[in-house]
Amino acid sequence: MGNRHLCELHLHLDGSLRPESVWEMAQEQGIILPVSSLEEVKLQMKVPEDCQTLEEYLERFELPLMVLQTEEALERVAFELVEDLAREGLDYAEIRFAPQLSVVGGLNQNQVTEAAIRGIKRGMEQYPSIQVGLILCCMRGDKNEELNLQTIEAARTYLGDIVCAIDIAGAEGLYPTEWFQRVFDKANEYQLPLTIHAGEAAGPESMWTALSYGTKRIGHGVHAIEDPELIQKLIDENVTLEVCVTSNFHTKVAASIAEHPIRQLFDAGVHVTVNSDNRTASNTTLKKEIQILKDQLHFTDEEIKKMQEYAWEAKFLKERK
Repeated sequence: MGNRHLCELHLHLDGSLRPESVWEMAQEQGIILPVSSLEEVKLQMKVPEDCQTLEEYLERFELPLMVLQTEEALERVAFELVEDLAREGLDYAEIRFAPQLSVVGGLNQNQVTEAAIRGIKRGMEQYPSIQVGLILCCMRGDKNEELNLQTIEAARTYLGDIVCAIDIAGAEGLYPTEWFQRVFDKANEYQLPLTIHAGEAAGPESMWTALSYGTKRIGHGVHAIEDPELIQKLIDENVTLEVCVTSNFHTKVAASIAEHPIRQLFDAGVHVTVNSDNRTASNTTLKKEIQILKDQLHFTDEEIKKMQEYAWEAKFLKERK
C-alpha cells in the first residue's frame, strides 16, 4: 500500500446529510418539518454541546429520516456524501445506514438499498479518486426482528463491489447484543462480513457477545478499557475498533476528549482507527478528528499513519480491478 491513505470505516449516512438538502427535499416532497427555517434544521441536526446520552444523540436522526423515504432522496444523499468525502481527500470510505428506517413511505428494503447503491456509484463515477462501500445496519429493538432479517436478505442479495457488510446500530443500553443471536446466525449462515456496534453505551460484556458472533470489527468498543482480558483478546484476534472520539464525548461515553480511552487502547496495541461517525450530528469530519487526536490526545503523525494502516487492513472491499 501507499503510505498516505485517508480512509474512514465508521460513518452513518443519516447522521451526515447536508442540512440544506434536508430543507430542500422536505419542500420538494411536501413534508411539513417541525422547524420553520434552514437555520432551525441545522440546529436540529446537530448535537447540543451539553448532550448527555446516546438516546439524546439519536434524536438528531428524526428530521433526516423524515425526508429519506423516497428513492430519489436516498440516491441524492448517498451521492452527496461521496462527494463531500472525495472533496475532503479520502480515498476510501464505508458508509452505513439502516434500510428498514426508509420503508415508511412504501419502499421495500431492496429498493432502498438499490437507491443508495445508485447514489454511491454515481459519486464514484464523478470522483474516481475514492472507493466507497455500503454497510447495511440492522437496528436494535424488541419488535423488529422481521425487519432485521429482511436487512440480512438484502445484504445477501447485493453483497459485492459496494454493499460489503452488515452491522447492528441503535440504543445499545436498551437492547442488549445477545438479543440478536438469530439475526447474526443468519448473517453467518450467508457468510456476510460483520461489524457490530458494541462497547459504546453498554460495557465490555456487549463486546464479548459481539466477538462470539465472529466479528473482526467493532463499532466504538471503547469500554474495552475496563477489561484487561478483553483487551488481550482484541489484540490476539486482530480485532479492529472503529473509534469515534467526538461522538463518544457527545454521548458521554467519555467525560471529556482528554479522558477518551483511545490513547490507552492504542498504546496497549489494540488496532484502533479514527472515524467521524456522524459528520453533521457531531459537526465533524475525518480531518477534524485527526486534528483532535493530535491536539488533545498527543498522537504523532506516525501514530495517525499507523491507525490509517489499521483501517486500510480492516476495510471490507479489496482494491478495485
